[in-house]
Amino acid sequence: MTVAGADEATVQLADARAVRAARAAQNAAIVAGDLDTVTSFWTEDITVRRALGGPVTGRTAARAAFEPPIGSAALSPRIVYQRIPNEVEVSAQWPLAFESGVWEGREGTSNGPVIIGGRFSAQWVKRDGRWLIRSEVFVALTCAGAGCSLIAVP
Repeated sequence: MTVAGADEATVQLADARAVRAARAAQNAAIVAGDLDTVTSFWTEDITVRRALGGPVTGRTAARAAFEPPIGSAALSPRIVYQRIPNEVEVSAQWPLAFESGVWEGREGTSNGPVIIGGRFSAQWVKRDGRWLIRSEVFVALTCAGAGCSLIAVP
């Protein structure tokens, strides 16, 4: 490996750590219900395919997906989502990274029972020295209790 190659590997490792740190910070913001911070990790044009199949385009729509429907608090508790990355791969050529892992939705709090979960992947882009999520795909694969009553988009 050349010195330049070693430098590139060091940068890639640092960038992978930065992506993981950004995901951890976003997870903490989700737990805290801090939607301003949650959305700060997304590009304006983010696209999301939600776990049960619904599409979301743009930061405003993605934020709305985290907001409970008006008057729903009495009907169902909040679901606290967490993403747990298994892999983060950073491109040596472009300011892009790929993340994959598992996600879970817990009823009420971050310590509540897991009622829905599955796998996810994300495309990250580095802009002005900061890693942002440009696209995410979530797939629901498991459920328990109230999570099993949720309906998938056919």
